[in-house]
Amino acid sequence: MSAEATTGERAGILLVDDMEDNLIALEAVLRSLNEPLFRARSGEEAMKALLRRRFALVLLDVRMPGMDGFETAANIKRLDQTKDVPIIFLTGAEDDSGYAFRGYATGAADYLTKPFDPWVLRAKVTVFLELDRKNRQLERLLAQEQADDGELDSRLAALEKQLTGTPDVPALRTQVRELRQLVNRGRVS
Repeated sequence: MSAEATTGERAGILLVDDMEDNLIALEAVLRSLNEPLFRARSGEEAMKALLRRRFALVLLDVRMPGMDGFETAANIKRLDQTKDVPIIFLTGAEDDSGYAFRGYATGAADYLTKPFDPWVLRAKVTVFLELDRKNRQLERLLAQEQADDGELDSRLAALEKQLTGTPDVPALRTQVRELRQLVNRGRVS
């Protein structure tokens, strides 16, 4: 489980673009969502940021010097730590339509051309932020369930230990065994 799932830290959005003006525009469009926004000016910077903290979403420019967006996305999807982070590719409208296919093939969740409609971008980002919140909520619930199961196992073990060697309690031992079987069946389903 991630540190954010237990600390309540918001994951934030990673904005990756080599052009300062594009980063400023993205921040202006997304500021109203009140989510932490982080910048990376290259694929290499993006990978470093992704290895330092968890993000709910990456907005990734396709055309960058050095490691381009496709290579960056492929690296993101290769690592266990980052493979589930959704990526929305952003690229200039003049780019070849094959870029979109290549973006989806690399693991992109979506692909938008610049200039993009700010309302559409905010709506798409909002969906991914909500999915991230729901996933973290599920992680917390699963962790609590595991903790509860561990406590129940400990109590059952302690009760069995107390019953060991105690005369005239075979019915209690049977009940403890049946209770343990019910608990184990609940974990499997």
